[in-house]
Amino acid sequence: MGVALMFMILASVAPYLFYQLNKRWLAGVQTILVMGMWLYAINTHLLGINPGMFSLTWSSFYLSFLLAEVAWIMFIIREVKASEKTTLSY
Repeated sequence: MGVALMFMILASVAPYLFYQLNKRWLAGVQTILVMGMWLYAINTHLLGINPGMFSLTWSSFYLSFLLAEVAWIMFIIREVKASEKTTLSY
């Protein structure tokens, strides 16, 4: 559960990353997915309710992780390019 919680926290930061990357529509989609992800986690771990496979909350749980990975990769690429520009200007 600890690893899943870590990835859930990273996925919860992803809308902010998309917003910083000027991908506002992806930030909106990720925000909706993050809400479904936390709802799924609360249902399964705290309440003991197992939603069916391919249900809305199940899909949002895993799609949120996928979209969060895209956000983090895009953010890292932008930061590397920005650091290359500052080192080349010296």
